[in-house]
Amino acid sequence: MKRMFAVAVLLFGCAGVAFSAGGVKKKKVPEFEYGNVVISANSVKAGVNPVLFEHWVHRKMFTCRVCHVDIGFAMKANEGGIKAADNMKGYYCGACHNGRSSFGGAVLFMACSDQYSKEDMKRCLRCHSEDKVAIEREARKEQREKAFRAFADKMPRERGGNGINWEKAEDEGAIRLIDYVEGVSTKRPPMSNQKDFTIGAKVDGVPEIIFSHKKHTVWNGCEVCHPDIFVGVKKGTDKYSMIDLFAGKYCGACHGSVAFPQNDCRRCHTKQV
Repeated sequence: MKRMFAVAVLLFGCAGVAFSAGGVKKKKVPEFEYGNVVISANSVKAGVNPVLFEHWVHRKMFTCRVCHVDIGFAMKANEGGIKAADNMKGYYCGACHNGRSSFGGAVLFMACSDQYSKEDMKRCLRCHSEDKVAIEREARKEQREKAFRAFADKMPRERGGNGINWEKAEDEGAIRLIDYVEGVSTKRPPMSNQKDFTIGAKVDGVPEIIFSHKKHTVWNGCEVCHPDIFVGVKKGTDKYSMIDLFAGKYCGACHGSVAFPQNDCRRCHTKQV
């Protein structure tokens, strides 16, 4: 019976069926919207449109560590309490979007300003793009999808998530990640990674997980995961469960919201029993 259940788990995973922690089937998110985050806590209070943050736009250029460690973005939307005043002081989005920093030869637009004209509203709408007016919202949605497809069609493909195999793209040099922002980041000595290790499956017949620190530290360093996400967890304790992961704990903090989703079982369960 356990073996039959294991096969069923793999079949459902390969078919792209996703379930929430409560067992309710989730609607699949379009590739160009996977990883998007709506930041609305202070925008709504200020009477402006919520901010729509597209992870893929920044992920193609920067490591996760730069934003979530050096700059200090919270790992969950609306937990950081970001305000326009913070951006104007050079924090959060304003660390890079300040009207002075440049990338690829182009100066990055300023995130927020306390003085602006009617013409400047176009700049505001680049971030505050979750328009309440359906026509405007759909028009921007179409633009975002077109921009995503222009980028994604050049990248190695993935079965789930936003359809991009980010690990392979980085390995092949299709993207070149920036892990240091002048004036924000601290230079660190090179890290020595642990060797890959296995995590046993809790169902007979399911391949074991092979976890690679090397693959994760390229994007996260050590600080994104330790100690906040994996606090008090030691190799071999076998503490994890899929219920925890689907609830957004441990690996589920990223896999299922930004990194490839957990319903793609074969990406992690790779060591045959």
